[in-house]
Amino acid sequence: MTSIAQSSALVANNLPVPSALGSLDAYIGAVHQIPVLTAEDEQALARRFRDEEDLDAARELVHSHLRFVVHVARGYNGYGLQIGDLIQEGNIGLMKAVKRFDPEQGVRLVSFAVHWIRAEMHEFILKNWRIVKVATTKAQRKLFFNLRKSKKRLGWMNAEEVSQVAKDLNVSEREVLEMESRLSGRDIGFDAPADEDDDHAPPSPAAYLRAAEEDPSQSYEREDEEDNQLALLREGLAGLDARSRDIVKRRWLDADSKVTLQELADEYGVSAERIRQIEANALKKMRGLFAA
Repeated sequence: MTSIAQSSALVANNLPVPSALGSLDAYIGAVHQIPVLTAEDEQALARRFRDEEDLDAARELVHSHLRFVVHVARGYNGYGLQIGDLIQEGNIGLMKAVKRFDPEQGVRLVSFAVHWIRAEMHEFILKNWRIVKVATTKAQRKLFFNLRKSKKRLGWMNAEEVSQVAKDLNVSEREVLEMESRLSGRDIGFDAPADEDDDHAPPSPAAYLRAAEEDPSQSYEREDEEDNQLALLREGLAGLDARSRDIVKRRWLDADSKVTLQELADEYGVSAERIRQIEANALKKMRGLFAA
């Protein structure tokens, strides 16, 4: 029987990764091209993997949900970590979810997988939260190694001392103050509970983790529908002649510089009624794609 570790490796070896595609943007674009499964297809694939250990079925389940991992990862941008790293961790959680998913429970995989995806991302954030980057530029590195010995006493420096240190190290006073603040700070537990006896204690960092704003399956399907609508819009515009496309864009898509029929009429040397007719015909042609 194939173990979880073995099947994880086999599925992972076939996942698209940013390094293979050249950039994170290329990866995100690639995973958004993968079709979303219907509930029926999802159930059939899950049963094939559970009953027959069909790794192709597992791979298809994972691939079809990679865009959701990207969606979840974007919710953690505020932690100062690379979104590519978060996506990779989330993909691990997704694979774990696929292996534990029971299609008989009557829920969509995305609703089950979101907890595993977030768990892997949370663990990654926990491991990296205390790694404070106190010196990332040449000036900051100089400050990091010289600020402590430049201080004449314990405690915060006064304005005169800040000015002298900045002059001695050839950096700005703002950089001196920022580095002093970093060096004077202390780490706190990521998920440590606040002191129950201290009503004014700030919440731990874990309290700021993004919470689900709506049912994951609904969010996933809504995002997919928006992607499909956007793709149809691009296809519709591509099918128009240059003048019709320009009129539609400037009348409906350029929110900051929407023009009037008369302005377009003056530009193209025709009547405003003619511009209205061109616009109406173009929109009618585009609506045909959405109704198909």
